[in-house]
Amino acid sequence: MQPDSARDRLYLAPRQEVPGFRFDAAVANVFPDMARRSVPGYETVISLTGVLAAHYVQPKTFCYDLGCSLGAAALSMARHIRQPGCRIIAVDNSIAMLERCSEIVREARPQVPVDLACADVKDLRIRRASAAVLNFTLQFVERRNRFELLGKIYDGLVPGGILIVSEKVAFADPQKAQRITDLHHAFKRAEGYSDLEISQKRTALERVLFPETVAEHLERLIGVGFSSCDVWFQCLNFISILALK
Repeated sequence: MQPDSARDRLYLAPRQEVPGFRFDAAVANVFPDMARRSVPGYETVISLTGVLAAHYVQPKTFCYDLGCSLGAAALSMARHIRQPGCRIIAVDNSIAMLERCSEIVREARPQVPVDLACADVKDLRIRRASAAVLNFTLQFVERRNRFELLGKIYDGLVPGGILIVSEKVAFADPQKAQRITDLHHAFKRAEGYSDLEISQKRTALERVLFPETVAEHLERLIGVGFSSCDVWFQCLNFISILALK
């Protein structure tokens, strides 16, 4: 069982200037609550990530949780994988997030070993992998670096391996984009966030998070070499894609 996190109140008080969003100790302390109340369908994505990985994972291979935050996807994979000789490598470049993640993994005592690594996912060498997860991570990578990163992941996957990419997405049609944004904000209000919190969090994220359309994601994945790419989940402006090598 994961340690209880605090309720997300990081943007409750008005700020004269809202800095770019950072995965620091304050965010690590409230992250489970923040993710659940900010991303519609987040818990479903996490749960099904483990199910999908278990379906495709191969014996004696690695599974990567890239941009692992507090390790939710890594632990979901660990709960479902039954193939022998597998290890999960959970990677993040935030020391604060990894410190908290280490506590959670230690308490969970997963049957499949979970190794933590502090690294930038762009610099990581992917090897002998049958499953890799980019769970709301690619959107924080500069656009010019995304193709190269996905290419490295593809090269590190064994034949038949999978990549799960979960993202906040944009829409080419401005009217649709505004309609979905309004609905996302309505979701957040229903989860207890005030208009001030929603506005300040949005300002913070807009400085570091750069979403793309579903078509752009699928085109890039096919361009990298994946044989099939399917959107297996969507809720408002959040999706998850399953790509097969």
